[in-house]
Amino acid sequence: MKQLFIAFLLSGLFSLGSHAAEFQLAPFKDKLFAYPSTIEASKDGAYRLVAFDKQRDVFGRDEIPLRKVHHKYINEGVRWSRRVRKYKSVNGTFKYFSVGKKKSARITVIWIHGLGGNHRQGVNDWTFGGNFNRLQNLMVKNKGLLLSPSFSNFKEKGARDILTLILETKKRSPTGTLFLACGSMGGGICWRLVKKPDIAAMLDGLFLLGSHWHDDFLKSSVAKKNGKPVPLFFGHGTKDVTFQPKVQKGFFNKIRKQNPNYPARFVMFDNGVHGTPIRMVDWRRELNWMLTLK
Repeated sequence: MKQLFIAFLLSGLFSLGSHAAEFQLAPFKDKLFAYPSTIEASKDGAYRLVAFDKQRDVFGRDEIPLRKVHHKYINEGVRWSRRVRKYKSVNGTFKYFSVGKKKSARITVIWIHGLGGNHRQGVNDWTFGGNFNRLQNLMVKNKGLLLSPSFSNFKEKGARDILTLILETKKRSPTGTLFLACGSMGGGICWRLVKKPDIAAMLDGLFLLGSHWHDDFLKSSVAKKNGKPVPLFFGHGTKDVTFQPKVQKGFFNKIRKQNPNYPARFVMFDNGVHGTPIRMVDWRRELNWMLTLK
């Protein structure tokens, strides 16, 4: 991994990535994807508890519950921009979907799926309440790029795979912003990458959706007051039985206690389960927040 990064430095592109022009994503179906009512929130707004209602947010939103959202939530016109591509890492060749500008993208989001997922998950228009279709449309309409890759595993090999994709992305779009979005077990890859300062320097934000914590991150220079922070967004459900919501919220609190100015947000979905944050995250709201921190 270190050798890959050194090669990237030698390309002369690294210093350009941190000077991307600031902008905000234009709206796309904002009313349909806005958060439901807030039950409670911290004084600084970094934490909020949002009302999730299965009857409204699943059965009322999906034509076939959990499998096919009602058509008004999606725009199928984005499909013309969707391509299946391949990338090579030290562990082999892997497929990924690409949606949007392959080169000179203003913003790139790499979706890292969880256990049981694959490279198709991030471009599935109909599942998770149409939220991946919204993300695709936000990228295409804002001269951005969504990547949804396969990879070796959720440990070091997988992290090496995704680093390869990150380096390729930065070469093609050296002045664009870059975000990792990690679902469930995908967080294992994201934490491995972000705790390393040289890799973190390439990232403009990290999403942990129904994912887990990583106490070693607290020891990294990225998390400490003298380090360059990577904005973090946590989305979790109060009834997640895969990763305990109290522990994830506690980890968020540790980050903020160690560094009160650390740019981190946490949205807890009341009565939400493991997959709820992927369905309910307001991509435009949270990405625009991270973009303001550039």
